[in-house]
Amino acid sequence: MGIWTSYRLRWQRKRWRARALRKGRELKAVTDRTGQIAPDDILLFCTFRNEDVRLPFFFDYYRKLGINHFLMIDNGSEDAGRAFAMQQPDVSVWSTDAPYGEARYGVDWLTYLQGKYADGHWALTVDVDEFFVYPFCDTRPIRALADWLDASEVRSFGAMLLDMYPKGPVGQTSYTRGNDPFETASWFDPGNYVMSQNKLLKNLWIQGGPRARSFFASKPKQAPALNKIPFVKWRKPYAYVSSTHMMLPRGLNLVYDQQGGEKTSGILLHAKFLNTFGDRATEEAQRGEHYQKGREYQTYAERHGADPDLWCQWSEQYINWRQLEVLGLMSKGNWA
Repeated sequence: MGIWTSYRLRWQRKRWRARALRKGRELKAVTDRTGQIAPDDILLFCTFRNEDVRLPFFFDYYRKLGINHFLMIDNGSEDAGRAFAMQQPDVSVWSTDAPYGEARYGVDWLTYLQGKYADGHWALTVDVDEFFVYPFCDTRPIRALADWLDASEVRSFGAMLLDMYPKGPVGQTSYTRGNDPFETASWFDPGNYVMSQNKLLKNLWIQGGPRARSFFASKPKQAPALNKIPFVKWRKPYAYVSSTHMMLPRGLNLVYDQQGGEKTSGILLHAKFLNTFGDRATEEAQRGEHYQKGREYQTYAERHGADPDLWCQWSEQYINWRQLEVLGLMSKGNWA
């Protein structure tokens, strides 16, 4: 890396951090239990809006995985989600009505909290419809993964976002608050993924799956990115550049093997496609607070009336992480 490129990336990282400090003023602590955080706790960071139907399972799932404390940002919810989160004994909640898009789609707010509370901790950053799966997650808590990564001197852990969907029209499914969404949305695309490398930041760029073939078939380059770096041993100078797709310093983006082998990696099961999908797509297309003024949601909204059925003859029903490894979607690498 040239001296000028190195300087430019360092300056950009400092700019993101300074921006986060300014945007942090938009957050109001409504339930602050961060005094409970122990030095070795594993933390989860999340921004949400109108997710009361999802939050009970979300908290249960990650508690069972071994998360010690949740740091949640409520962005103007109009349902009971904020009140529910505030009642949880291991959750700290901040609130803001500021525009989501003007905070780099929530990244600025999260960066502020991560800089303040996550230094020296393993931090998992996910959306409320993303569920972390890693090798041996059915028998080993997330602490075991963190300890192994520490012993291996690894600072970041990559995962591919795997869109899950039901068999049949999405809008005709029935999801009940507190239930496992993958009892309803239990299918996924085992293939249909393309991958490239960002030459500047060195992160992988992955696209494909049901959204690419169903919503972006005529414009594949606009399909959502599926590469994520959700689990990081956080330090104050760190910053996400775009959602959790890539980071600075850019060495944190090297979550894949560069010598032709396989590096340990995971999956984020994406429970987007439930019966709430159509209404949410329409709402977010109108709000225009997501990436490129909600262009992705505008594409979804165009299909709302058609109530898309994402299942196809190549769809595969989810069993466990070992199935995903056999399919080459994740890897246990040299973690035995």
